[in-house]
Parts: sequence; structure tokens; C-alpha cells
Amino acid sequence: MADEVRKDQVTRAARRAVLIDGIPVTTLGVIALALGSNPDQSTAQKAWWIAIATAFTLAVVWVLLRAFLRADEYLRKIQLESMAIAFAAVLVGLQVATLLDAAGIIQLHQLAQLLLLGGVAIWLLIADLRTRFHH
Repeated sequence: MADEVRKDQVTRAARRAVLIDGIPVTTLGVIALALGSNPDQSTAQKAWWIAIATAFTLAVVWVLLRAFLRADEYLRKIQLESMAIAFAAVLVGLQVATLLDAAGIIQLHQLAQLLLLGGVAIWLLIADLRTRFHH
């Protein structure tokens, strides 16, 4: 019983650490999205957007690397399996969007970002559910 309580505390601490690391990354993402949403950008605005988007990408890599280094083997396995499922979902979604684009029903560029964000949401949801319900 004490071992289960310790494992639950370790899992909660790992989630809390990822949340604390992820707050500045999310803020960078929102800023990058806001800066990139203006279609008529000056050269300086484009440079700022590229710099913020690059910082956001590097910050995501840093948070994921820290999370993997903190995790034990089981949590790493869960994360990698969740990523694989999300990757497959994104690939299938992109294939369907490509077919719809070829048929003239919808334009691919309208769905590409949504598919990628949906893949990240699927990854996080699967990983969270698997860690919550495993005992």
C-alpha cells in the first residue's frame, strides 16, 4: 500500500513539474500565434515572429526532454506509445485532408494546423488517461 502511495506521489510530482515547465512554453506559443496571425507583416514583425516561434519550438523540446529524463521506464513507455498513437492519427488525418483537398471539398492549409494541434491533444489525453487509470 505504501509503495502505491509513493508511486502516486511521484506521478503527481512529475505532472506538476511538467505543468510548471509548460506554463512559459504555452505563453510563448500564444505570443507566436498572435504575432503570426497578421497577414500584412513588416520585415521587423516577421523577424520577431520567427524568433518567438523558434524560441517556442526549442522550449517545447526542452520541456519534453526534461520530462523524459525525470520519468521512470514505465512513464517513458506510456509517453512513447501515446506519441505513436497520436502520430498515426495525424498521418491518417493528413491523408484524409489531402484527399478532400484533391476533391476540392476543403483546402489542406485550413486543416493542417488543426490536425497537428489535435495530434498533440490526443497524445496528452492518452498519456494522461493511461497514467491516471493504471494501478
